[in-house]
Amino acid sequence: MTNILIIEDDIHISGLLCDLLRQNGYAPAAAYSGTEALLLLPQGDFALILLDLMLPGKTGEEVLAEIRGGSLSIPVIVLTARTDKETTTQLLRSGADDYIAKPFDNNELLARIDVQLRRAAPKQPETAQLRHKDITLDLDSFDAFIGDKRAGLSKREFEILRLMMSHPNKVFTKNNLYESVWGGEFWGDDNTINVHISKLRGKLHGISPDTEYIQTVWGIGFKMAE
Repeated sequence: MTNILIIEDDIHISGLLCDLLRQNGYAPAAAYSGTEALLLLPQGDFALILLDLMLPGKTGEEVLAEIRGGSLSIPVIVLTARTDKETTTQLLRSGADDYIAKPFDNNELLARIDVQLRRAAPKQPETAQLRHKDITLDLDSFDAFIGDKRAGLSKREFEILRLMMSHPNKVFTKNNLYESVWGGEFWGDDNTINVHISKLRGKLHGISPDTEYIQTVWGIGFKMAE
């Protein structure tokens, strides 16, 4: 799963953020001061940081400066109640990748997290192949093969499989899948995702009936089966 560090001294807000991230397939860790955050950072393989500015000990600005002054290139989204142009401009110049004003909308925060994670993800060359178990995903022919047998995927099925195979350990929520593959805001239409996952599974199962390729993580979403 994708690890995200939350640096927020308000226990209530931190708890809400942890719950939100868990519900959407992420693995959150919490730090309640700047000093604690800098101690935690080397210990976890964090893909993104949510950083409050008003922290005890080292401030959010000081934490950001230390992160950017080191060798870490983790995306940082700042949580701030200050939205004047001078403050936000300085944040971006100091190395923040994005900021969101408090109080924030949960869906907007999740969308901003997804954008930063996609930007930070290693880019696959268009001629590359993705592999998982005995699936080969050919990015030139836009199809999947199990051994030498072609799966015959539709465009949406291919994009779902490419997204999941690019991050085989991540649990994708239906919201993640819809916004990444369909490119729009998810309004809770489970049927669209369920139908495409079912058809994709059926095509893979038709070639290799004894192998599970896509795992359902109940209450969260889907991931590539280990």
